[in-house]
Amino acid sequence: MPAERLEKRKTIDLRKKHIGPSCKIFFSHDPIKIVRAKGQYMYDEQGQRYLDCINNVAHVGHCHPDVVKAGARQMEVLNTNTRFLHDNLVLFAQKLQATLPDKLSVCYFVNSGSEANDLALRLARQFTGNKDIITLENAYHGHVSSLIDISPYKFHQLSDAEQSQFVHVAPSPDVYRGKYRAEHPDPATSYADEVKNIINNIHKKGRKVAAFIAESLQSCGGQVIPPSSYFQQVAKHVHEAGGIFIADEVQVGFGRVGSHFWAFQLQGEDFVPDIVTMGKPIGNGHPMSCVVTSREVAEAFTSSGMEYFNTFGGNPVSCAIGLAVLDVIEKEDLRGNALRVGRYLTELLEKQKDKHPLIGDIRGRGLFVGVELVKDRVKLTPATAEAQEVIYKLKEQHVLLSADGPHRNVLKFKPPLCFTTEDADLVVEKINHILTELEEALGLKLNTHTENSRRKASRDENGHGELNHKDEGLEHQTKRIRT
Repeated sequence: MPAERLEKRKTIDLRKKHIGPSCKIFFSHDPIKIVRAKGQYMYDEQGQRYLDCINNVAHVGHCHPDVVKAGARQMEVLNTNTRFLHDNLVLFAQKLQATLPDKLSVCYFVNSGSEANDLALRLARQFTGNKDIITLENAYHGHVSSLIDISPYKFHQLSDAEQSQFVHVAPSPDVYRGKYRAEHPDPATSYADEVKNIINNIHKKGRKVAAFIAESLQSCGGQVIPPSSYFQQVAKHVHEAGGIFIADEVQVGFGRVGSHFWAFQLQGEDFVPDIVTMGKPIGNGHPMSCVVTSREVAEAFTSSGMEYFNTFGGNPVSCAIGLAVLDVIEKEDLRGNALRVGRYLTELLEKQKDKHPLIGDIRGRGLFVGVELVKDRVKLTPATAEAQEVIYKLKEQHVLLSADGPHRNVLKFKPPLCFTTEDADLVVEKINHILTELEEALGLKLNTHTENSRRKASRDENGHGELNHKDEGLEHQTKRIRT
């Protein structure tokens, strides 16, 4: 820590001078300088406290004393690489594996979610001997080159981007605004059939599938919850084609969904991925991550003849911290808290949906919740500017929330798991006031009868319950509030 804290203006100037301009920060027109944090709160240089609804990294709470002590104690004794035997590595692997199905028994410790997903692709390609990867629309899996290639969330931002011939994009299993919606009789099968069609097209080109990769719940894609049985059906198609299934738990693992330790378990006990990747919450802010796979896949990787070595992955300090995080999740029943508080938060938000025409959909599991804002509930016109206005107004009232999704119109709740019902009350009440002011300024009113009639007409016309995008709906004119 510097002997003397810099003035905020000086920090901004030095950042502009020495940090890459593509490295963006929150609230860029008036950034917050955070100097300390504890639990679900962050504090700026003036001592102002902010409620943190963003940080899925500080999983068990910012600067949790048990985690801090575990890292400090181990750092005082030893930190070295994994070419030496050390108990922390094997004990952490054992404890981590105990949270997973028996099939997933072999760990590779690395340093970030990006590194984990990159290694997962290597494992899949070595095991299958194939190159082609199927990913989801709006997916994000990391910042290294191999992952930008499979992250439409990123590569679609580039006007001249060329999609790799080995990467194939399946529709996001979004039952709110996707191709097959909640009114469809079987959206899971229809979305899975899209993957099967992609596999067939790959075979027509004389190639084969290495892997299908998906976040167990899409985060950057807009807090998307896949329909039940979707992953099972996709896994069946992929396995029949000789590929494997990679579940990315980097943002949604470690009990965030409450009812289960891993989000992929929401699909049922009969679904087990071939590879699971994890990061962010694993170290509560300490840079570490992990790839867990089957013995069969791991042995195929070994048979390549290339040794795998990672200088910092699985070092004694990282593993001490990882063990402490697992202990805190269990000791403080943070899964139970995520379930209880997440349900309470969702219930509060559903009540707001009954009041506010800007709220199109509430979705989530545990403390992974999305609020999709729309200007028209029939046409699902994204309320992008309004979502940005909400997060900026919240920031002014000392609550930190973000907006994401392909249209940047989904408010994302992913706070530390120590988040409380009182915190939920506070943020939802502030959202209520902000939306009320916005809707009054825009002249928006909730018309449930009109909406229901139009939805019924759309279902009747489409036959399968898909919304008719040609429906005229109610035209709501709005100015761009903030870009």
